[in-house]
Amino acid sequence: MPHSSSSSSPPSSVSTISNLRLRALIIWSSKNYAIAAFVFLLLFSLTLFSHLDSRSRSPYPSHPRSSLVPLTLLRNANRTRALCLDGSAPGYHFQSGFGSGSRNWLLHIEGGGWCNSIASCTQRKFTHLGSSNYMEKLIPFSGILSSDPSENPDFFNWNKVKIRYCDGASFAGHPESERGSDLLFRGQVIWEAIMDELLSIGLSKAKQALLSGCSAGGLAALIHCDNFRQVLPKEATVKCLSDAGFFLDEKDISGNSTMRYFYHDVAQLQGLAKSLHKDCIAKMEPYKCLFPQEIVKNIKTPLFLVHPAYDFWQIRNILVPQGSDPLGHWQSCRLNIRNCNANMIDKLDSLQLD
Repeated sequence: MPHSSSSSSPPSSVSTISNLRLRALIIWSSKNYAIAAFVFLLLFSLTLFSHLDSRSRSPYPSHPRSSLVPLTLLRNANRTRALCLDGSAPGYHFQSGFGSGSRNWLLHIEGGGWCNSIASCTQRKFTHLGSSNYMEKLIPFSGILSSDPSENPDFFNWNKVKIRYCDGASFAGHPESERGSDLLFRGQVIWEAIMDELLSIGLSKAKQALLSGCSAGGLAALIHCDNFRQVLPKEATVKCLSDAGFFLDEKDISGNSTMRYFYHDVAQLQGLAKSLHKDCIAKMEPYKCLFPQEIVKNIKTPLFLVHPAYDFWQIRNILVPQGSDPLGHWQSCRLNIRNCNANMIDKLDSLQLD
């Protein structure tokens, strides 16, 4: 069949039209990308300037919102003989206060149980609870140590110190009890050396100060509460807080005084008597004076006690410790309070209320 020119465009015309359409598409696409890029840059600039403007309006523009606080090793540890179980220098984390809190201080003592024998203290010295060699070099400050006013409205701009725990006896041990072992029992010496160092960097000018601690650190806060008051200016407002540090002097479910035996060994091993109240020591054996129920009787500084209604550590280690339940009837209960039946709950309540 012969080709008809009226039925289609010549090949050259089709090619020209296609090229024109392609160029138009490219030009239009380029314009779109240019417009989109311009709009994006405009929105980004507005967001950035808005953010910078909000920062400039902050009441604390110069305060660094760092989330991690470095470890500081005690400067004169060797001279003062204030050393961890393994002989390393003890440490603390310090964040300076600002604004209205620049002369207020919050000290928080780390917790972590105790060691009551040469064997347990030897194991401990290879951990962060017995040696600064194993301590984290940077830690976050949160909760009562936070610098976020929405999270910590009362203390966010105070000078804040977290005292690391590396002696195994709530900062109450004495070197006289070392007796030639390769373990150093210097808890009391560490406490005094850290206080001296903090006093030299501003604590001596405190207007308000709070000594706090959690668990074994809460017990340390009780032991050293009045001493903390004594080293600060008389005009300063000083208080103490023990969080989950009220350990019970109670028999376990089998009738044994497990915690008494444990505290007896801690007090004897590390020579705690010198750090406990003299009036209490005059009336009873030193290990009994390590229980908070005796310590609080002699504290003169205002004191806050914070404790959970359900303390899983005390259930597992004081009321239902290993060995108190040879048949394993309490195993599930001691691991989770939800697994305790009504009779077990009544038993636990009676032990804590005696």
